[in-house]
Amino acid sequence: MLQLVVESAKINPPLSPPPRPCVSAYFRGESKAPGRKGQTLIWHLWDRPLQNDSFLQIILRDLGSTKKDRFIGLATVMLQPLVKKPSEVLFVKDLTLLNHLMMSTDVSWPWEGWEQPEKLGYSTLAEAQLPIGEGGPGSSLRFPCVFPPTQVRVKVFEGRQLMGNNIKPVVKVVIGGYQHNTRIKMGNNPFFNEIFFQNFHEVPAKFFDETILIQVRSHTLMRKWLGLCQPNEPNNGVRGYLKVTICVLGVGDQALVDQKPPYAADDTTTKIFKSMVVPINMAYLQFFIYCAEDLHLSRHFPAALSLREDQTLRACTHSSSAFPLQLPCLSSYIKFRILDCPKNSCRDEIGTVSLFLNQISSTGAEIEGPYSGFLPSFGPSFLILHGGKKAPFRIQEEGTNISSSVKDGLAYRGRVFLELFTHVSSHQEFKRDLSSQVTSVERHQNRKKYGLCVIFLSCTMMPDFKDLIQFEVSIGHYGNKMDLSYKPLVSTTQCSPVIYDGNIYHYVPWYNSKPVVAVTSFWEDSSFRMNCLNLLYFTRDRLKANLDTLKSIRNPRDPALLPQWEKLLKELVEDCKHPLPCMTDKLKATDLDKKRWQLRSRLLQELAQKAKQVKPRNMVATVEDWLYRLNAVLPEPQMTLPDVMIWLMSKEQRVAYAQVPAHSILFSPTGALHSGRFCGKIQTLLLQYPEGEGQKDTLPAHLRVCMWLGNVTDSKDLQLLRQGEVVVYAETYENQAKYKDQWGQQGLYRCPNFSDVMGHKALPKEDFHVPQGWHWQGKWTVEPQRRLLLNIDINKSQVLEEVYENQWRDTAGAWVPAAIPNTDVNGDPVEARENFKCPQGWHVKENWVVELNHAVDDEGWEYGVGIEPSGLPQVWNSVEKTYYSCRRRRWVRLRCRNHGKLSLEQETLSFLQLEEEGWEYGTFGSKFHLNPQPQSRFRRRCWRRRLALNRDKGIAPIFLLEGSMVKPQRLTQGPDKTIRSYWRPAPEDIHPYDLPFIYCIFNRPHYYQLFCYIYQARNIMSYQFQTSQVLFIRLVFLNYSQCTQALRSSAAPTWAQTLIFQHLLLYEDPEDTKASPPLVVLELWQQDSQGKETLWGRSMWSPVVWLDVQNRILPPLRWHPLVKLPGEEECEILVSCELILETESLKERPPILSVPWKNGVYTLPKSIQPTLKKMAVEILTWGLRNMKRVRSPQLLVECLEESLQTEPIRDFQTNPNFTQSVLFLTLFMPMEDVYAPSLTLKVVDNQDFGRQTVVGQANINSLQPYFCDPWADDYVPPQLPSTDEYHHEVDWWSKLFWATGDVKSLQYKYKDYHTLKVYDCELEAVPAFKGLQDFCETFKLYQEEPKLDSPVVGEFKGLFRVYPFPEDPKVPKPPRQFLVWREKEDFPQECLVRVYMVRAINLQPQDSNGLCDPYVILKLGQTKMGNRDKYHPNTLDPIFGIMFELSCIIPLEKDLEIQLYDFDLFSPDDKIGTTVIDLENRLLSGFGARCGLSKSYCQSGPFRWRDQMTPSFLLERHAKQKGLPPPLFSPEEDTVFYNGKNFKLQSFEPTPPTLHYLGPKKERLALYLLHTQGMVPEHVETRTLYSDSQPGIDQGKVQMWVDIFPKKLGPPAHPCTLPGMEHRCDFGPRWMVGLEKDMQKTDIHYYSLTGESTFNWRFIFSMDYLAAEHMCVQSQKEYIWSLDPTVIKFPARLIIQIWDNNVFSTDDFLGVLELDLFDMPLPARHASKCSIRMMETDSKWPYFLQYKHFSLFKKKTVTGWWPSQVLDGGKWRMSGKVKMTLEILSEKEALIRPAGRGQSEPNQYPTLHPPLLTLTYHELKHLQGPMNHLQDIFPELPAPRD
Repeated sequence: MLQLVVESAKINPPLSPPPRPCVSAYFRGESKAPGRKGQTLIWHLWDRPLQNDSFLQIILRDLGSTKKDRFIGLATVMLQPLVKKPSEVLFVKDLTLLNHLMMSTDVSWPWEGWEQPEKLGYSTLAEAQLPIGEGGPGSSLRFPCVFPPTQVRVKVFEGRQLMGNNIKPVVKVVIGGYQHNTRIKMGNNPFFNEIFFQNFHEVPAKFFDETILIQVRSHTLMRKWLGLCQPNEPNNGVRGYLKVTICVLGVGDQALVDQKPPYAADDTTTKIFKSMVVPINMAYLQFFIYCAEDLHLSRHFPAALSLREDQTLRACTHSSSAFPLQLPCLSSYIKFRILDCPKNSCRDEIGTVSLFLNQISSTGAEIEGPYSGFLPSFGPSFLILHGGKKAPFRIQEEGTNISSSVKDGLAYRGRVFLELFTHVSSHQEFKRDLSSQVTSVERHQNRKKYGLCVIFLSCTMMPDFKDLIQFEVSIGHYGNKMDLSYKPLVSTTQCSPVIYDGNIYHYVPWYNSKPVVAVTSFWEDSSFRMNCLNLLYFTRDRLKANLDTLKSIRNPRDPALLPQWEKLLKELVEDCKHPLPCMTDKLKATDLDKKRWQLRSRLLQELAQKAKQVKPRNMVATVEDWLYRLNAVLPEPQMTLPDVMIWLMSKEQRVAYAQVPAHSILFSPTGALHSGRFCGKIQTLLLQYPEGEGQKDTLPAHLRVCMWLGNVTDSKDLQLLRQGEVVVYAETYENQAKYKDQWGQQGLYRCPNFSDVMGHKALPKEDFHVPQGWHWQGKWTVEPQRRLLLNIDINKSQVLEEVYENQWRDTAGAWVPAAIPNTDVNGDPVEARENFKCPQGWHVKENWVVELNHAVDDEGWEYGVGIEPSGLPQVWNSVEKTYYSCRRRRWVRLRCRNHGKLSLEQETLSFLQLEEEGWEYGTFGSKFHLNPQPQSRFRRRCWRRRLALNRDKGIAPIFLLEGSMVKPQRLTQGPDKTIRSYWRPAPEDIHPYDLPFIYCIFNRPHYYQLFCYIYQARNIMSYQFQTSQVLFIRLVFLNYSQCTQALRSSAAPTWAQTLIFQHLLLYEDPEDTKASPPLVVLELWQQDSQGKETLWGRSMWSPVVWLDVQNRILPPLRWHPLVKLPGEEECEILVSCELILETESLKERPPILSVPWKNGVYTLPKSIQPTLKKMAVEILTWGLRNMKRVRSPQLLVECLEESLQTEPIRDFQTNPNFTQSVLFLTLFMPMEDVYAPSLTLKVVDNQDFGRQTVVGQANINSLQPYFCDPWADDYVPPQLPSTDEYHHEVDWWSKLFWATGDVKSLQYKYKDYHTLKVYDCELEAVPAFKGLQDFCETFKLYQEEPKLDSPVVGEFKGLFRVYPFPEDPKVPKPPRQFLVWREKEDFPQECLVRVYMVRAINLQPQDSNGLCDPYVILKLGQTKMGNRDKYHPNTLDPIFGIMFELSCIIPLEKDLEIQLYDFDLFSPDDKIGTTVIDLENRLLSGFGARCGLSKSYCQSGPFRWRDQMTPSFLLERHAKQKGLPPPLFSPEEDTVFYNGKNFKLQSFEPTPPTLHYLGPKKERLALYLLHTQGMVPEHVETRTLYSDSQPGIDQGKVQMWVDIFPKKLGPPAHPCTLPGMEHRCDFGPRWMVGLEKDMQKTDIHYYSLTGESTFNWRFIFSMDYLAAEHMCVQSQKEYIWSLDPTVIKFPARLIIQIWDNNVFSTDDFLGVLELDLFDMPLPARHASKCSIRMMETDSKWPYFLQYKHFSLFKKKTVTGWWPSQVLDGGKWRMSGKVKMTLEILSEKEALIRPAGRGQSEPNQYPTLHPPLLTLTYHELKHLQGPMNHLQDIFPELPAPRD
């Protein structure tokens, strides 16, 4: 071991005040400190002996100083001598310490140390220790000259289980006194993933001690959890957890590489670091696992249940498991894993399920009232297991991110039935008999039959699938065709190809035969739970819809805002009044059901109450809070019905999926409110790929379905759609091959004659058997294949047909026809041109011509070299070369449809191009065609036979199709046995059954027209685009799509184009279409110079549907968000769509006639197009602020398609202002506010080699606030001041209390000349001053789309003015707005800043006594001012009354930061709050905010003019800023000509003022005019303090004002003096209110028979008086251990009581006199004039007869008579009169004229003598009475004499 003894330290010269020294010693990273002098410090060496480079560090600190100056010095001692001689003592004397700069100090330290041998387990001391003399070999020391740098890294990952409701957490990290803040997040489980660095060039030991809450021995904490607690109330326990990584790196250290993703799962052994003073709240979770079902085991081995939270437990069915849990729990969920354990080897996972703790428990924060929540509980109920592929990881919103370990997969893997209890004591005490519980839970096992029906209406926007696709619908294992354990169900659609839509997407051609699936299943009846859930979802959905409408109203002055707000509140109250189905009387309801029902009911009641009381303020934020709280109680943990899965399958593989919650489509017989929102309704599903599959940023399909789920007994009258007949068919395909130019069965080889659609299974017609309860209806018929139409013919009015003519060179080099002379673009053979037939209903508009508009020669040929095996060239060229072996040219012709010449049925027939025989040509594994191709060798056709139900069973027929229609596979003998013998079932055919197919047949098509009006996009962050790129819109509606014209990339491209789709075919009933129309998909694409297209954003919404064109109104344009990924809004687009049903009335006046045609495109109709007007936009470009790492920035301004840019700032570090101040442009702009374009500001940094980088952007969403009228007159008529008639001495505090309306303020005859304005907010928040951004506003610049926590990279200072500009050049142009601007050579400008701190109000308490000790710190640039020692103890409302004066250079130093700290003696001072003032805005503002305008121009006195410029100079300067001529004063200076008008001083001063110090007439008149211009008056502003630790929460307010004086305008005026508010006074008699402990009495005067007494007695009271508040203050400590006294305020009242002294009985009260020294009645000169009327407060006398009052603090001394009073019968009556002399002295005067109390010395000023005792005859006779009685008692007393 190593031992150290510290003796003493010597500090020379001595420090003042004397320090509180503390020593610390560091050895191998371990710190120790001696508790007393001479104490031995011990370090155990264990198995690490001392080395030659071992050293010891000694640190000396001063605990009595502030944290910054606590360090005194250190020394490093090398321990090499102890290595050689470990048993000897190393003694060092006068060890010199080094300061933080590694310079020698005058501090020395004697110490001694030695090493002792140590054994494992215990230590022994050496028997003999010989000290080494002074100056021995141990005195050699080594001092480093520079300490190496050290780096501290802190990475904050995430927080969990943070207490609170709808919180917005932010993490504050303090590293060695430096504070860092994370971004603001939302929710109780926020995800941060931010890292902070801090470098130190100091002694490590100096800043290691800064962190006192966490003490670690290693250099790194990797992904550790910290327990959070409340600093002031640690007994409340852990309040949440924070995951961090902390490491300290020195020179040569390498940081550990953390390769895990930020959201990676934790290890099972998670360690939590927390404070030792925080108690641990333990609970015990007890699980009762009863049974499991639908588990697929290998070879029927038993399964094991694995429970993951902090530990893993195994459990079997009918077992109990328990484990401890700390509350709140670090883990947010409990994960169950079912493992397959063959031969006790648990490796294969069957399924998992996660149970979230916030769904099965409640902290009580969901309800604001007295609600304590409940502990975790669950069941008994089923938990649904999942496995297999997982959903893609995507953070949908703040606080809802789930790590990959929580996601449980997509495939259904079974269910487990369990129950959960929570106990607060040891779980070993709780045992249950599981056998008795089995009977009680059997009631949950009762099953009912459910039916699921899905109608597929359309599937569009698909990629190009090469293989056939089909859809599978399943709920649990039911419907999963891969699972052979259940009866086969009609759960899949027929396999279909995908068809090209003519643009970029594909679709499935279902046309009028919509596939239907029907799945039956058996589940428990949980309707009581689902009814409650659906009712909550109905309330939530309607609230969210109203909120979205409210958000769309962007203009706060929009008249539609308040009606929408009232509609939202009304509907919310109505929805909350719907009672939730009661759970208390349900037999199957669990404890969790009842507790969550109570929680939900109370929340609805609370929301209804709030909706009734809320005011229309912060409407969006208020409703978002309600919606957040409602979403918190929505999830249902006891969901026994699995979600419905719709899988897109290709090649028997699941490719993409859509997951539909079962409750959303569940039918309830109790009503529509309890049914799912999509039950029996058409909904749109966006399919997505599983995790890690599919192409990024693409959708696999856009699916429209109609779904219904419910008890089959409720499906008797099931009719999902108004039209359509549901039919059931058996299907088989007849296959033929072409053998020797003949079609037949020869040549089929492995394919059967009749098979399924894939050609795998043999399905002869005779093998089909009717299911039980069904019969055949009709015979087998051929079904035309509408799903296999030609790609280019689908739903087109025009088709461009093409044929490529191919030639190659022969041996002689001549061009001859190729072996396949006619092909398509891919080289596949096609018919010759002359063989192309025009289908029925079509006509050829142009005959075949050669296409010459490509890279071809004059004859249309393109050449290339054929490459095997295809023989086609890879590259085609337009110039012939001798080595080219192939050439081709393109022949095209245009075919058009004959509209209006056929009936609807004939047009539909030609539209679908049906073939009579129904054959399709191609090969298995590739696409089929209706027309035979030259290379076609295979064909097939579909045979159908309809089935019908025998009789009605009270259930929908589709739910009675269960089981196979075909017998098990067998080889049948046919005419051609050789061909049959070749066929074998495909090995991948795992399903031996075949089922009928269900279709919904629509026999009546409906035609529509779609009009999409596209105007403009905005808020496109232009750094994503380059000038060489173009933008265009692709509009997709079902399988139809069109594109707009391409525009040059800009922030707000304007298309003003109408896209028209005519003759759209929809089959469902028009009423169904109107209720749930197909979504319009609008995509924004960008295209580069190479032709590559990239998707930028997508928007989806429903069009307006018109079934009767007579009532049609053009839909107004609306802004819709463009989103690239879910939850990430990129930009907006102004667009509207309408879908019009084609009727007979529509043909009379087609809507297309109202759409104008211009330059080859349809433009917007006049009635819908925004009104454009030529406008001028002026941009004041002042400068850039707070931008880092820029070299030569310039500003690029983009509005619509116009752009302007400034010149680069060459020397940004010294002058960040632009050289060019004004940009001007004219453009045509919409006048409506909702259509107002946005303006984009982009800061581009110019770097070396011509590189330009966008370093910041800002979007001004609306220019409406900057509209102005250049001809407007803002003149405000002046108002005359008023006066009163009282006059007293006043100071600045009098002005403050006049402004605040204090009733005790001094009455002053001329106070209206000196009043100031007190604002209850910041000066920037006063509406009249426009945020002090009238000259230039401040716009924050971002590198990304601004969000809640987006980092700000800088600021742009400028302003905009938008005004009408005449289109006629002959009309006079309006005056320019920014013609007059300040000379930029005056900037940067040196200024003197005076900050007046008046007082603080309602500061947040920081100390345990509910008070704080505030003081002020000012920061401006690198300047910091303030005095920590001048704190105000124990107060929340300190009065500062101080002024700070500092110099700065604006704009380099523009942000004045005012901080209030709480003084603490030992711990670091707490920051109370901060407010920041932009001094540049105040200096540049045209409102004169740099120095408030006084009410009067006083040349002397307490209200002297404090501006450095006179009023006349200010008026001239103001006129110049407004572009007006300078004011012209008359020679008499009583009249001025200003702004075209004459103003006279007499109009402002009807009577000339009598005050001699008001200044000359010229200045007074100029000052009156300035007050009419809306200038900032002399004021006191009230600023709110905010703290980083509690963002957005008011920490108190501070009243202050700021004056700014540019030094170039001359010397500043005299500062405003805030007189000392404390005044010490001495005066006499009895006691003062608040000074009861200093009560004083006179001596007793006996024998006063006439009621008169003479005292000659002096009373002296000392107090502190606040003249401004007219209050006395007293400072006293509340407790003896209190550090500082507490200030108490009380009025200056003198109380005098008169008593009659009695010897044997209590004294008699004779009267009282109470005087308010600030407002007391004048005394009477004679006793006869003294009456009780002097004390009346509510006198009924007229004003001139009321008794006069005065203030003793002004009169100083007074002598006279006052009445004393006594309460008699409820009324005051006079009981006597008191004559006094009252005198008040300041503390200085009292020291000059000392006096003693009573009649004691020094008895002076005046000298008081004892009164003479003289008794009259009657008084002596009166005294004989008592003496006679005393003689009777005591006879020995002498008798009195006469």
